[in-house]
Amino acid sequence: MDLQALADLFATTYNADPNIQKAGELQIRKIGAQEGMVTALLQIIASDSVDLATRQACSVYLKNRVHTSYIVDTPRARPEQVPIAPSDRDALKSSILRLLAGSPSRTVTVQLGATLKDLISHDFPDRWPGFLDSINGLLNSSDIREVGAGCVAALECVRAFRRVYRQSKDILPGVVERLFPTLVTIATGMASTPPSSAQEIPSMLHLILKTYKTSLVVNLSIHQQSSESLVPWGRLLFQVVNLALPNDAVPEDEEDREKCEWWKAKKWAYGTLDRLFHRFGNPSQLPTTMQKDYSTFANHFVTNFAPEIFKVYLQQVELYVSKQAWLSKKCQYQIFQFFTECIKPKSTWILLKPHVDSLVANFVFPHLCFNPSVQQLWESDPIEYIRTSIDEYENISSPVSGATSFILSLASVRTKIAFLPMLRFVNNVLGSNATSSQKFGALNIASALGPFIMRHPEVKGSMEQFMLQHVFPEFTSSEPYMRSIACEVLGTVVKHNLEWSNPENLALHSNAVATALDDPELPVRVQAALALTQMVCTVRTVVAPRVGEVIRRLLKLSDEMDLDVLNSSMESMVELFQDELLPVATELTARLCESYMRLAREGLAHANEPISENIDVDSLLSEGDDDKVYGAMGVAKTIGTIVSSVDSNLETLRQVQEVIIPIIRFTLESKLIDLFDNMYDLVDSLTFKLASISPNMWPVFEVTCQLFKSDAVDFLDEMLPSLDNFVSYGSEVFKARPDYRQKVLDIYQTSMTSPQLGDNDKINGCKLVESILLNLAGHMDDHLQDIIKIAIDNMDGGNTYSFRLANLLVLINAVFYNPTAALHLMENYKPGSARLFFDKWFAAINMNEKKLPRLHDKKLSILALCKLMEVDGAMVPAGLQEGWPGIVAGALTIFKDLPQAIAKRKALEQSLAESDDDDEDDDARYLNLEGEDDEDVWDEDSAYLEMLASESARLRARSEETGDAGDDESELSEESDIEEELGFFSLIDAINPYTTFKQALTTFQTNNSALYQASTTILSVEQQTVLMEVMTTAEAQDSTQL
Repeated sequence: MDLQALADLFATTYNADPNIQKAGELQIRKIGAQEGMVTALLQIIASDSVDLATRQACSVYLKNRVHTSYIVDTPRARPEQVPIAPSDRDALKSSILRLLAGSPSRTVTVQLGATLKDLISHDFPDRWPGFLDSINGLLNSSDIREVGAGCVAALECVRAFRRVYRQSKDILPGVVERLFPTLVTIATGMASTPPSSAQEIPSMLHLILKTYKTSLVVNLSIHQQSSESLVPWGRLLFQVVNLALPNDAVPEDEEDREKCEWWKAKKWAYGTLDRLFHRFGNPSQLPTTMQKDYSTFANHFVTNFAPEIFKVYLQQVELYVSKQAWLSKKCQYQIFQFFTECIKPKSTWILLKPHVDSLVANFVFPHLCFNPSVQQLWESDPIEYIRTSIDEYENISSPVSGATSFILSLASVRTKIAFLPMLRFVNNVLGSNATSSQKFGALNIASALGPFIMRHPEVKGSMEQFMLQHVFPEFTSSEPYMRSIACEVLGTVVKHNLEWSNPENLALHSNAVATALDDPELPVRVQAALALTQMVCTVRTVVAPRVGEVIRRLLKLSDEMDLDVLNSSMESMVELFQDELLPVATELTARLCESYMRLAREGLAHANEPISENIDVDSLLSEGDDDKVYGAMGVAKTIGTIVSSVDSNLETLRQVQEVIIPIIRFTLESKLIDLFDNMYDLVDSLTFKLASISPNMWPVFEVTCQLFKSDAVDFLDEMLPSLDNFVSYGSEVFKARPDYRQKVLDIYQTSMTSPQLGDNDKINGCKLVESILLNLAGHMDDHLQDIIKIAIDNMDGGNTYSFRLANLLVLINAVFYNPTAALHLMENYKPGSARLFFDKWFAAINMNEKKLPRLHDKKLSILALCKLMEVDGAMVPAGLQEGWPGIVAGALTIFKDLPQAIAKRKALEQSLAESDDDDEDDDARYLNLEGEDDEDVWDEDSAYLEMLASESARLRARSEETGDAGDDESELSEESDIEEELGFFSLIDAINPYTTFKQALTTFQTNNSALYQASTTILSVEQQTVLMEVMTTAEAQDSTQL
């Protein structure tokens, strides 16, 4: 292969002319699968004479080629997937480490690292036994570039196995034992070198620490638990945390300093110490499933290491608070995380307790004050300020988030000791001559602690006076951020049930919020809107006449931001004022649809913007304009709330539907995949509540079928409820439209045969074809053979019993649709397949509580068996005649457990209704006013983590047993997971199985007396008793209906 020609071809992929670029990409696609292509790419990447951009383009292509086609799973392969030739695989493994050592740029290193990870996942250790020796060779080299390559290789080796449980358990410990002693020696030497501005040492130190922490994601190996490993790594981590960085070793600009390699290394050191304590070293919080493996280590760690971590962290905080040292935001967050973890265990709480007041006053409080950087953000980008101050997900890993979590944990876990002192601190600040910035910080703490304040028996009664004295005056403050925090505090305490003893005080505050809605500052208006949402129940009579106007203002405010923070406010208003909004529901929906369309169009335009060839990948990921999409999602959810609120008035709902359909069509036709879920929720809700399909809704069905066959093949889960409604409520249209029937059948066929789809998609396909057979009785005769063929072919398919049951139900539905035709089509397709189907069906029936776990499964089987009783004996296939008398016994076996199944479903429905009504918060979830002051604390969060750990252990155990257990054994463990689907509705719900059975049995006796005699003669005493009970119940229900 001509290397120069190939290099020139890859150079076209970043040509400014899109036509040249496209032509180059097409040519690469044509030759990409040729043997020798990968080897040639390796040579180009290694060549210093080739332009850097071309080498980078080659490395990106190489990574993608290896990831998709190093080894191809033939049954699931796409047509364009051609496996990489063995000679190219050998070339990859023999040269990848050398290429890493000679990498010309970080971009190339990242691409080669990802390539290496895939090689390791596929070939190590069995097909690459010398790999670890090669890494150790690099790590022990005198060439710093080779050492760096060894560090990258070690990280990718750990990454390859960190989340795969079996491999992390079996392979990773060996990797750790072979490589980590060398890594810790190298890193210790680097950390002992005086820091400078050179990047090689901190970069490798960062990689080594990242490698160690990555190895802790699932397990801590026996080697890592030993003193031989823990002591040197612990010393290294403390050494890096304590490392004093001179000014000339780091950038002067704080934002650049946050990103520099030295502070990345420190971040990983802090994070690793936190991880060791949180997951493995905290015995009082260690889940039961982990105690066998880690209890000894945890007790050792909490006794010998945790106190040292606390001491070192406290020293770093003292240096930072006294301005003797600087701490990055990520490092401060990690410190807060560790201090928060120290609150529950007795052993670490005793260490933390004497320092709590000082930490709150000197470390927490400054982060919650209104500082100059926040002021700058408010003035330069108020929308970004709103996002970071209101949206909790935007604050993850920030010191503000860490500080807030710390005081919340203190309030809930150590309520008796820490809560009232924090409130005294707040009152002291507010009662002093503090600056507005500091008062903001105190009110910020009060807002964060609001849920606890309003539940504390000694405090909640004084909150009305607190609001009058410290909060209400700030509504007229000259500082806009004080007006904003006043709204926030008010909204918080009202949300958590502040009871106003004086109506005048309520009026004062509600008027202040109403005034704040017209504030010139956007963040103030937003907080006022949020506060008003919490107050509407209290001032309902005042808001009710103006609720339409209020929601229009909220919508206008939301449009100003393009954020979704106010959508919940609008939803609350809609839910609370359903009657008042009914006359303006259509107009309000139209306004919301206008907002949705604007956001969706802007999101679409952004998605179609070309990406600059020089853009940094990290900035692309972090700065992507997702706000439009999230905003559109929020608006769609509010529209859904309106649909739910007007469903009692069908005429209004029809008008609302016609307003909504255009945004659904636009979204689907524009292929705005991120919004498909919201759109199909709307389609499902509208068609279900109206129980009809309007003419304008049918194009939605058509585009859905087109999308499933193209861009949205993996969206069947979202599409299914809507498709079921189209079939159920538009059955007359389907009966008149053969093309529509073919479309839904195509979806079923694709779901069952596409290599891209898994068991869950196949189950959804089975549910769809069940709806078709039930709703289009007598109109699917031409397609019945195709349905039966697919189901027969998949009788033993799939990876789960859930799918095998769903597929079995398709065949049972076929019998219910037309028993004679179904059985003969089975036999015509594959002789003996009808008998095989019956064997599996009756095996399920005889274990029906296990194998037919849901009420629907039982009821459908009974009704299908009833259809079989009415079949002329002469029409029964020869292979089934011998067992035909067992049909009655099969039905009675199911009837035996049917009453319990009906009662179980009713109990679940009742339980669901009660859980929906039970919105009261338990004070015990917020406050810990019981027990000894300093004992270990085990709370709801601890119990939740225990549950997650138990479930994780159960799933791992099942995964490990799947290969060893027989089908029956593995299926039995799965059936317990198949639960009643309370949202599933079917035509057979309205059919009475008792009266249907009685009628079928009478027909059986009349038309097939010999078979009837044989069927009843073989009944056991228990089955005869069940038969009498069923007939008695049927007669009673017959008389009731009369």
